[in-house]
Amino acid sequence: MVKYVFVTGGVLSSVGKGIVTSSIGKMLQARGLRVTAVKIDPYVNVDAGTMNPYMHGEVYVTDDGGETDLDLGWYERFLDLNLKKENNITTGMVYKAVIEKERRGDFLGRCVQIVPHVTNEIKEHIRRVASNSKVDVVLTEVGGTVGDIEGLPFLEAIRQMRLEEGYENTLYVHVALVPILDVTKEMKTKPLQHSVNELRRIGIQPDIIVARCSEKIDAETLRKIALFGTIPENAVFCSHNVESIYQVPLILDEQGMGEFICKRLGFSERKPNFEEWQKFVDAILNPRYEVKIALVGKYAGLADSYVSMNEALRHAGAECKTRVRISYIEAETFEKNPDKVQTLKDFDGIFIPYGFGPRGTEGKIMAIKFARENGIPFLGICYGFQLAVIEFARNVCGLEGANSTEINPNTPHPVIDLMPEQRGIEYKGATMRLGAHKILVKPGTTAYTLYKSGEIYERHRHRFEVNLDYADKLEKGGLVFSGKSPDGRRMEILELPTHFFFFASQFHGEFKSRPGKPDPEYYGLVKACLDKKLGKTKPEF
Repeated sequence: MVKYVFVTGGVLSSVGKGIVTSSIGKMLQARGLRVTAVKIDPYVNVDAGTMNPYMHGEVYVTDDGGETDLDLGWYERFLDLNLKKENNITTGMVYKAVIEKERRGDFLGRCVQIVPHVTNEIKEHIRRVASNSKVDVVLTEVGGTVGDIEGLPFLEAIRQMRLEEGYENTLYVHVALVPILDVTKEMKTKPLQHSVNELRRIGIQPDIIVARCSEKIDAETLRKIALFGTIPENAVFCSHNVESIYQVPLILDEQGMGEFICKRLGFSERKPNFEEWQKFVDAILNPRYEVKIALVGKYAGLADSYVSMNEALRHAGAECKTRVRISYIEAETFEKNPDKVQTLKDFDGIFIPYGFGPRGTEGKIMAIKFARENGIPFLGICYGFQLAVIEFARNVCGLEGANSTEINPNTPHPVIDLMPEQRGIEYKGATMRLGAHKILVKPGTTAYTLYKSGEIYERHRHRFEVNLDYADKLEKGGLVFSGKSPDGRRMEILELPTHFFFFASQFHGEFKSRPGKPDPEYYGLVKACLDKKLGKTKPEF
């Protein structure tokens, strides 16, 4: 029978539930168990696709085209899984399904209510993921904090699942903050106690409490948490600050959490195997070299806007035994003060991430031009790819005023234009070119060297693309489109053979990067930065 682990959070959001959920999965995987993970987001959006990254962090894209919460990225990275759009549940998604059933008459004239109809829909969705995944354990993280009004139907649903699935097949894990007062340096458990009490009021008694603290909690604090949480002391664990997020499964397992969960769910005693994971962690913690990369973007004020990109660079760094230091630079800085673009000479590499709309685009183009003219290793992703095309068209091919119709609909040279199938679309949600698509890679190129294959599948999220009317002129100018869609209609990868490393892709390679298996284009950037710093005449991939 499938086992269900439910992770809730208290005191405040962004306390680390996603990492704890991923770490539980890793501890179970290390013991040979098959797992999957579900993220519940109580917001009323049907999916994360229409939200600004400043609102909720990056939008993570799955192979099947789901626009999901960024925590699915942590699940995929930690567990080396390719999840689906069904692994993310939102309030909007649930209510949409219930209302569609009501309109069809599926409820046979009944009054449709939160309980049982909405809660039943939530439970059915979780069980459907379990059935489709064919796993031993389904991890379900409930977003937000206990007490949030929008989260109540989800908490009620997981309360009911304990009754329906049985005590031996369900496990509640509660993650809550234990702050340390600056003045007294005292660990305060009262906020955690209140969140546990609120959870109990809803009808859920946690089986495990994970104290999130800047330091490892002391024995007295642990005893207090156990006493007021009404659980044994060996069911209290601490997720404290560590140098690398990838250490969390190891520190929790050292405290006995993996063993406790297996015993509580009735799995036979299994010795964990963290050998490969430990190798990766050691590579992260003990680098030989260091490179500095400037990330020039429009959401630089929130690092979570680029979380998958940050992690892909770290994965690449571990492979190169290199610490990657990322500096986040607002692109508008260069627009307001063009002389500041010269500060980019202090970096080993320049990275232009995704984005939408005109804000900051000229600043990004200035950064791309600086990278191209000064031989600084460069990587552009999605919008970064499109802006690299614009920069090259303007400054190398002489197409004055070249632009994207997304930025300037009246540009004289629309080198980037709306995809034909996107014309006339009114609804913004889930209508972009999404998910994994096949790409053919040209032999003899940097792309072929990096990917070691003439055929790859990568995840996309865009509406605009290279205008084919300009492709020949761009290639005659020296730009190489080394990756294309099978029908040749879509330019997917570009590179400059005369440059030390100048590479960009329309797709998002970061979504497939994993610890120990870095994405090729991110590896290419970090390796090129390192090789140039070491004085090599060309990158050695």
